[in-house]
Amino acid sequence: MNQRTQQDPMHGMTLKMILEELVSYYGWGELGIYVKIRCFNINPSIKSSLAFLRKISWARAKVEALYKEMLDEKNGKQQSNNSPWPDVD
Repeated sequence: MNQRTQQDPMHGMTLKMILEELVSYYGWGELGIYVKIRCFNINPSIKSSLAFLRKISWARAKVEALYKEMLDEKNGKQQSNNSPWPDVD
């Protein structure tokens, strides 16, 4: 693995792969809270979401940013809790 691929978590990732990982990690409900777009909240599907995200650059940018945050969270790099859900002790 070269240095560029180590630094760029998006390297080799398709939008479909990113979306499927996000749905697997967060589920449609939580994903729809993080990125407030209709195709995540009303009858969500990979197909309809991909069609929308390929057309709307701001929405795709939000999804890609959330993907990077998810990777950081999975790798234990993110200390702050930016979840919309309250902490329960």
